[in-house]
Amino acid sequence: MVTHVPSEARGDERGALLNFVEAQRGAIRRSLLGLTEEQAASRPSVSALSLSGLLKHVAEVELNWLRLAQRKPNENERNQENWGDSFRLVDGETIPRTLETWAAISAETEEFIRAVPSMDDTFPLPPAPWFPKDTEVSMRWFLVHLTEEIARHAGHADIIRESLDGKTAFELVAMDAEASA
Repeated sequence: MVTHVPSEARGDERGALLNFVEAQRGAIRRSLLGLTEEQAASRPSVSALSLSGLLKHVAEVELNWLRLAQRKPNENERNQENWGDSFRLVDGETIPRTLETWAAISAETEEFIRAVPSMDDTFPLPPAPWFPKDTEVSMRWFLVHLTEEIARHAGHADIIRESLDGKTAFELVAMDAEASA
């Protein structure tokens, strides 16, 4: 849900796409409003997903795609042995610290996108059965895909939060607006 479109996003492709990514980030962040660490870690459905786990996962997903676009190694790359840790807070990780980490990744994403010479610049997709072999994608694709990734998990977060205490996305937007006022 986009609640405000900054003036710099109107008519500017980079700004508009970054705004869509940020709107989805906001949905994830709002899903955690007013919850304790324990509530955010709970799994109120048959799914193994929790709100704090989704928070960590989307931060790691954004970092992974950013590093791919930058053509840099991912300092937090996952493998089969530790993949599950991307969906739960471990080793003293907390929601505030994970939010700080994600904010830094988000700022780096924006700085990178603002600095690329063209939204048509490309980078290779990683080898995976779900990607066409030897395909390169644009920075535009990167931001649209990031929006899609985060939005998918924002939908999961909506269901989890509503299962926890009945609060819907609209109520959380209102809570966020009140807290920001």
